[in-house]
Amino acid sequence: MRLPISTDHVHFIVGTPPEGVVDFDSKQPRFDSDGRPLFAVGLIALGADGAEILSVKVSGQPKDLSQGMPVKVAGLVASTWQMGERHGVSFRAEAIEPLSSTRTSAGS
Repeated sequence: MRLPISTDHVHFIVGTPPEGVVDFDSKQPRFDSDGRPLFAVGLIALGADGAEILSVKVSGQPKDLSQGMPVKVAGLVASTWQMGERHGVSFRAEAIEPLSSTRTSAGS
């Protein structure tokens, strides 16, 4: 089951930089349905009830992320999974970007 998550009242901080996701058995890089490589980013989610550390997968390598940086997470979805006796929740986002994307124009 896929459950969309509202991030309106949650602050995210990069805990670990993006790292390529590999297949457990083959150890080969994993790709999404469009052929883009999957990356996992360790995020610290801060909310009114405390903090959690999440590993969030995203298609394509997120740019300009470094440890301790506040980020914006778009399209966050939680999915339940089960493999034999094991089960859990995984997280996927459409995008993870620096919170303040301050871009200056050339020549200023």
